[in-house]
Amino acid sequence: MAEQSVAGGSVGSGKLAARSKWLALTAMMFAVAMTFIDQTIVAIAAPNIQSELGLTSSGVTWVVNSYLLALAAGFALGGRLADVLGSRRIVVVGIVGFAVTSTLCGLTPSGPLAEAWIIVFRALQGLSAALMIPAALAVVVSSFPVSERGKALAIFFGVSGGLTAIGPIAGGYLTQWTWRAIFWINVPVAVVALVLTIAAGIAPSVRRERIDWRGALVIAVGMALSVLGFEQARNWGWDSPLTWLCIVGGLIALGVFVWLEQRTEVPLITIGIFRGRAFLSDNLVLFFSMIAFVPVFFFASIYSQVSLGYGASSAGLYLLVFFAGFAPAAQIGGRILDRRGAKPSVVVGCVVAMVGFLCWAWKITDLSLGAQWWCIVLAGAGIGLLLGPASTDATNRAIDASYGEVTGITQTVRNYGSALGLAVLGTVLGNVFASRMQTSLAAFGVPPSEAASLASSGGGDSSALANVPERLRTQIEAAVAADFAVATRAVLIGMAVALAISLAAALLHPGGRVTEETSASL
Repeated sequence: MAEQSVAGGSVGSGKLAARSKWLALTAMMFAVAMTFIDQTIVAIAAPNIQSELGLTSSGVTWVVNSYLLALAAGFALGGRLADVLGSRRIVVVGIVGFAVTSTLCGLTPSGPLAEAWIIVFRALQGLSAALMIPAALAVVVSSFPVSERGKALAIFFGVSGGLTAIGPIAGGYLTQWTWRAIFWINVPVAVVALVLTIAAGIAPSVRRERIDWRGALVIAVGMALSVLGFEQARNWGWDSPLTWLCIVGGLIALGVFVWLEQRTEVPLITIGIFRGRAFLSDNLVLFFSMIAFVPVFFFASIYSQVSLGYGASSAGLYLLVFFAGFAPAAQIGGRILDRRGAKPSVVVGCVVAMVGFLCWAWKITDLSLGAQWWCIVLAGAGIGLLLGPASTDATNRAIDASYGEVTGITQTVRNYGSALGLAVLGTVLGNVFASRMQTSLAAFGVPPSEAASLASSGGGDSSALANVPERLRTQIEAAVAADFAVATRAVLIGMAVALAISLAAALLHPGGRVTEETSASL
């Protein structure tokens, strides 16, 4: 059994606990602030990073995807380390690691080493976040009784969503100075997070158990290979043996991981927890909804700049519209969870999000924010309604109050979905855009080689038009904007399909509200 800390779910009645639980919540929100901001801030700066460092189209995608992939691959280990070594200690390690790797990302040298440098340190950034977030969530969950967790985590996810919204805005303005500042801004945030974490007085808690390093390695390999295969399918081709070797090899590795965990005395993940219908439903919802949630910022950012002609700061404001729906809906979802359980909010959220993304796909070719804003708000509101309740309900069903393990599982599922969504939908975007644009450019007499070059650059390689007559450039730029909008529409439809699957998973949930008594028996 674990040696439970002050923050055990039933300790909230004491005077000191009543004060410290809110300070602990504040401290953990600052701790994860950097990680949530980084999920969107880099998307805004991606064109500038690519231009200054001379990154390939695949390379700039991996600047975003390596972070998400490391998150997905490291969360299970992060949750386990939080249990074994203590949540407070792992939060501190994660904060320091994130600040150091952020600094190194900002110091990326120009030249041939640039692409490898920034991708490696972005991955290490993601690994630091993977250690920090499950531990931070474990602190929050264990600080509040079950009856208050919906409210506490609604605040946590709502504020985190707001911080994610800051990413595009901050990224836009910081990029006008230098894109490197988007990484350096994490350092002062880390200092504040450390001070608050110490001030919160979070008591240490440990589980004296072994860590399944073999399982951690196998799951990381499985996730990395499968996402790599989907991501590189555009470059290697779907008929390439290497594409399918990565995809199938990754899925086999994940299957081996499940097999090993069932035969390991102290597993990294207790596979048996998925036998619970509610827990399985929550995680399926999180997996498929995250195919839409995080990748949408990357794709919408590029769309706003390529198709709408926005600068980096205006692109940030375009993405901020999403959170006009997300933030208030997250609070509503938390209240519904505490009163009626997770299912009502999650089901409604899936429906609203699916409709929102479909409407967004319908209006996106209008090339006007004025025509799209209500669709974007609707999509954000749907995600806000489902995200917190699904995550909290899954956590409330912790086995032996192992909050680190359970938050590690849910965060692994969420971020694997994000990384897979970015890879698969990125391939869809690239293929649709390249096909349409080559057809459009051929109609203007652009040679196939130059059309292919512009298509592969995502519309951002202006040198590809160097040999095109000046009189045609305006028309070609308009065609690029329109074709990229059509390609983005295909991505949004794909996200709506993922949310439809989330809805089916949500309907499998048995319903009901978790209480202190039922939580103890789960």
